[in-house]
Amino acid sequence: MSQPSAKSVDLLIVGAGPVGLFGAYYAGVRMMSTAVLDSLEEPGGQITAMYPEKAIFDVAGFPAIKGRELVEQLLAQAAPFTPHYMLGHQAVGLERGDGGFAVTTSTGHRIECRAIVITGGIGTFTPRPLPTGGEYLGRGLVHFVPDPTAYENQDIIVVGGGDSALDWALMLEPIGKSVTVVHRRGEFRAHQHSVELLKASSVSMITDAQVSGVRGDPDVTEVDITVKGSDDPTTLPCDKLIAALGFTANLGPLMEWGIDIQKRQIMVDTKGATTVPGIYAAGDIVDYDGKVKLIATGFGEVATAVNNAFAYLNPGKSAFPGHLSDYAPEPGEPARAGSPTA
Repeated sequence: MSQPSAKSVDLLIVGAGPVGLFGAYYAGVRMMSTAVLDSLEEPGGQITAMYPEKAIFDVAGFPAIKGRELVEQLLAQAAPFTPHYMLGHQAVGLERGDGGFAVTTSTGHRIECRAIVITGGIGTFTPRPLPTGGEYLGRGLVHFVPDPTAYENQDIIVVGGGDSALDWALMLEPIGKSVTVVHRRGEFRAHQHSVELLKASSVSMITDAQVSGVRGDPDVTEVDITVKGSDDPTTLPCDKLIAALGFTANLGPLMEWGIDIQKRQIMVDTKGATTVPGIYAAGDIVDYDGKVKLIATGFGEVATAVNNAFAYLNPGKSAFPGHLSDYAPEPGEPARAGSPTA
């Protein structure tokens, strides 16, 4: 990691998930020098950290695309405009001045910028723990499935009833020796289509139940499942125990930036602007009436936010970027950054 230093750019994007990476592309299109800041060591945000091999189905133009491939494509899309990536750095302090802002990081770096777009997803996320068995974390118990090949011919138990739980169960079904989903409620919270796929699969489902015991030395070898209303647990063989119980979100230092934040969500207007002039936000971290939390939604939001940040920095210029085909680079050529309307 580089020594603490200062960096000066037009736009700082806080968050290097898919939405932030697409924002870096649009910032380049509008001739803004850009830095992208993220507390994780790799670009891609939650996708890279949690499910790089999982198929994503709500990106326009792709019937399905793996998370890792989506991140690679977004990086390639922004690459001609050479955004400056600062990974492994959490945004901490915010200073306001006549020329814009200065953001300090957890590693002592300082980024001076004229505008900010926050695309931090759910902020710093911490997996919710199982009611028991936490001591087996890293010894068969996991919260993420970055590499499905490690699960070949394994007895797998997935705990949870949301999208990640069902997605991982369906992804691992063809390669696992057995896959069982345990959910503490009678109904799943995942998309109905995923629920129907699960019901039609060979995955075993145990609902209204919880993990009541985990055993093995040194790694997990069996798990006790107790159904609601019963005192006698069922013991299942288990090589891999996936706790997909969701996450607790923490916006951390962003709470001190003077932005209107309600229920851990940044409130924005139709331009993506926060209550602090010059600071915008997009993606899962924002909320407004009618908000739908999808990657597809975030892509549109960050395009709106970045282009309106350009208009904010250039009074009299249009937020509309023009027709990108008029000045997009040919394959293998350097980008011709700028906007016909600028």
